Amino acid sequence: MARIIRRSETPATSTVERVLAIDPALRKTGWAIVERSGSDLKALAWGVIHNKPALLQSGCLVAIREGLNDVIKQHAPTVCAIEATIFVQSYKTAIVLGTARGACLIAAAEHGLPIYEYAPREIKQAAVGRGAAQKEQVAFMIRAQLHLRETPEADAADALAAAITHFQNSAAARATEREARRV
Repeated sequence: MARIIRRSETPATSTVERVLAIDPALRKTGWAIVERSGSDLKALAWGVIHNKPALLQSGCLVAIREGLNDVIKQHAPTVCAIEATIFVQSYKTAIVLGTARGACLIAAAEHGLPIYEYAPREIKQAAVGRGAAQKEQVAFMIRAQLHLRETPEADAADALAAAITHFQNSAAARATEREARRV
């Protein structure tokens, strides 16, 4: 069915704030678990849920939900940050992205996680310093910001960037704005 590629550095045992960040897509859903302790961020795990082209859309949605359920059970996040649907010129593409995002939202909601969404430009801005950055630039900067030994796959890097965006937006001064982002 679906193949999940993971990279983990430490098991989930801490009670500090831990975010499950998701970059939704039908064929390659990026995910990350990032923990904040004080002002320090640590990437605990990240990966991509790969769905083969031959797999029907309905099968992809099930695989995304199951893959994220496994990640949630293994790492016990306290909150979820997800990339908002982007405007695309093709309504068919927007619908497919929306269904993938829906599978992600259901997985997080089933576990009672508060869910926050962030625009793609805002995520790139947090990672690179400009909202029009390319995926490769995001991956390179994420590696540097989180002191990773390897550059994550692009979709996982986008999820790691969503986690950084969430933590940047969770400061007390922005609490009201953050609640407005809750899905």
